[in-house]
Amino acid sequence: MNDLSDLYQEIIMDHRRNPRNEGLPAEHTHTAEGFNPFCGDKVSVGLKIKDGSITEVGFTGEGCAISLASASLMTEAVSGKSVDEAISSFQGFRALLTDGDGDVPDGIDLGDLEALAGVRAYPTRIKCAILSWHTLKSALDNKSAPVTTE
Repeated sequence: MNDLSDLYQEIIMDHRRNPRNEGLPAEHTHTAEGFNPFCGDKVSVGLKIKDGSITEVGFTGEGCAISLASASLMTEAVSGKSVDEAISSFQGFRALLTDGDGDVPDGIDLGDLEALAGVRAYPTRIKCAILSWHTLKSALDNKSAPVTTE
């Protein structure tokens, strides 16, 4: 593995072992549930939104290292952002993993989320990495039906 791959692997494993923002905010205003039936990953995302900004975000879940690391990284990426900025981050992350060229739209900085770019090489794992993001989008849209990757 080259140094960049080692760093990315380290970021993913650190977020898996030490998840950030684990647990739903006590006074959340938005929540959603997500499920990946292919591998059994489950995630819940809770948000506290005030004046159009995400003031608190958290998640609970069970699943593989990619799924849980992605959820942890996601909470760090959207915490303190406006709802519109969080949606842009969702779109950028989805583009990173699913667009043919993996190019992120201009103006979107994914930061440590780019550690998950290697998932593109394993199409079945993309659903693991993007589950929490679709669940976040569902929470932002105030949808009550659980999100599924199928």
